[in-house]
Amino acid sequence: MAELKDLVRQWLDSGRVDLFLGYKEVAGHPLPYAFSPDNLEEVEELVVSPARYSLEKLAASILKERPQLKIGLLARDCTRRAVQVLTIYNQVEPGQVELLDLSCCPSRPQVSCSALSPPQVGEVKRALGIDNRLTPEQFEAIPAAERFGRWLYEFQKCIKCYGCRDICPVCFCRECSLEHGELVEPRDLPPEVPMFHWVRAVHMAGRCIDCGLCEEACPVDIPLRLLYRQTNRIVRELFGYDTGLTLAQPPFSVLGVGPAEPREAAGGGK
Repeated sequence: MAELKDLVRQWLDSGRVDLFLGYKEVAGHPLPYAFSPDNLEEVEELVVSPARYSLEKLAASILKERPQLKIGLLARDCTRRAVQVLTIYNQVEPGQVELLDLSCCPSRPQVSCSALSPPQVGEVKRALGIDNRLTPEQFEAIPAAERFGRWLYEFQKCIKCYGCRDICPVCFCRECSLEHGELVEPRDLPPEVPMFHWVRAVHMAGRCIDCGLCEEACPVDIPLRLLYRQTNRIVRELFGYDTGLTLAQPPFSVLGVGPAEPREAAGGGK
């Protein structure tokens, strides 16, 4: 940890980055915090948080307002994938973000991340819904009619809090289809089953970087990571495209939001 803090201080003091986004403990809670060269002593309060937030999304938001900045990020493996997607889709420019890796898990299509450990599932959920610990391949072994019924059971629990969208590091549309009256009725609660989650799943195809934050944020424990892993598996099988790993133009754009030409991977390293 001391080495990590020294690197952050070096990056800020040398001008390698103008801000560094990490975590600082505030009132006993690790929260996202922007460390600056004006207060290098604060870096001593940097913590490696067991909690996870969309630091990439915060960086993209800051850079929209102040594009001249260069921002460092305390980066898990999924952070690198997210920054790559944000760069491809013109949400950040190459060179605007520098990553300081935590190396919590290796980059590979079937991610096995130390931060993603679903809890034990209760008897009712196992009987009627979906065990969050299932892989897409294990879930596909269930008969199709039963799979559909289990998804409907999960979707009917939704309270339309938008937590999955708001925490997602690669949700960046200026106008959200989940708030479009012709797709999702704004006054219905719970939302129409399964339209709300189908609309979001379409947007996540080829964009989800499998960080699992949506599932962590969901207050009713819908297995959203499994849903988006299934959509990404289809994209991988049809187009050979691994989201956040393939450094090329995605196979399609989403509702008119077109990707850029292929770009270099996000910067990083020590």
